[in-house]
Amino acid sequence: MFVISNFIGALATVVSMVLNIYMWIMVARVVLSWVNPDPFNPIVRFIHGVTEPVLHPIRRKLPLSFGGIDLSPIIVFLLIVFLQRFVVATLQGLALTLR
Repeated sequence: MFVISNFIGALATVVSMVLNIYMWIMVARVVLSWVNPDPFNPIVRFIHGVTEPVLHPIRRKLPLSFGGIDLSPIIVFLLIVFLQRFVVATLQGLALTLR
């Protein structure tokens, strides 16, 4: 059980790190929406390519735009926080109980 516990603990850490990185990419996407970036810049293309698959379904199902302000990144932030508090915490708790 020690090996499984370590594996689940490591998985929780990796999931937490991926969610944190994605949150910062989403922050960069929000900041880019405030300025007029070069759409052919590879960094801008990467940020749009990584975030658009998550933002597009939210925009399609919940048209959250008030006065030209897109509120779908807020939904993504809430989902990331939920996943960190629920999934990561559950994995960490499971890893502790298996020791």
